[in-house]
Amino acid sequence: MRYKVTVVGAGNVGATTAQRIAEADLADVVMVDVADQLATGKALDMMEAAPILGFSAHVHGGGDYAATAGSQVCVVTAGLARTPGMSRDDLRNKNTAIVHGVVTRLVEHSPDTILIVVTNPLDAMCEVARRASGFSRQRVLGMAGVLDAARMRWFIAAELGVSVQDVDAFVLGGHGDTMVPLPRYATVNGIPLPQLLAADRIEAINERTRNGGAEIVNYYKTGSAYYAPAAASFEMVAAILLDKKKILPCAVRLEGEYGVDGLFVGVPVKLGRGGVEQVVELELTAEEKALFEQSVAAVRGLVAELP
Repeated sequence: MRYKVTVVGAGNVGATTAQRIAEADLADVVMVDVADQLATGKALDMMEAAPILGFSAHVHGGGDYAATAGSQVCVVTAGLARTPGMSRDDLRNKNTAIVHGVVTRLVEHSPDTILIVVTNPLDAMCEVARRASGFSRQRVLGMAGVLDAARMRWFIAAELGVSVQDVDAFVLGGHGDTMVPLPRYATVNGIPLPQLLAADRIEAINERTRNGGAEIVNYYKTGSAYYAPAAASFEMVAAILLDKKKILPCAVRLEGEYGVDGLFVGVPVKLGRGGVEQVVELELTAEEKALFEQSVAAVRGLVAELP
């Protein structure tokens, strides 16, 4: 049986996510957008690359949610993107209505799907998706930590001049300026990062990680990052469909873990065919815990102001 994945939003993030899924022959993809002709055209463009690249997956584009029926995973990228000077928080009210409407229609056609939310502000939009879907926490999660950790891993690899394949790292908390990079848990082929870099260089990497999205926005001027976010979304989809049981940092609704209840926050989870199959609790130092609680407070403030 070929898997089916829906990607809502045919913008840069959505289209690139669809492209990565199709080119990997992971699943057939339905790409939906209010700009239905844009989605149709991008899907056709991708399919015309299939004879060259040799993938067999099919990409369908349009505006009809009926085509999404029976999707095992739905990736929600629809929403307004940030522009220079705009924070993720500024997007909250505008994107709440978009995400609520999208998720309602997805669930109507795919009641057993797993939702991956990419729309910003990520943590708050996960809560919107949960309310709209009525799903358990296993089936609603956010793409945040995979992206943030990837950025941190690249910054570490570039600083040390080593292969990115040797670098592991984790980022906790909300997907925003209060995220908590954890260099104590970062390793280079098993070697703890603090043994390889001075504290000031590590803090510089932490700061660049926190501002990773804004750095890209400032270069693009009229848009936000999409290559890395699409790659992060693809990794999550693959972990779920292929039942990989991968430990990845994702936004998940905590139910007592880390002392947090009823709030979407980025933490390590085990991803498999059931979606979020386990929340992994890390031991935090007093300083790390204080930073994490500060990030949690920021997320709680966002959610409290949801319509």
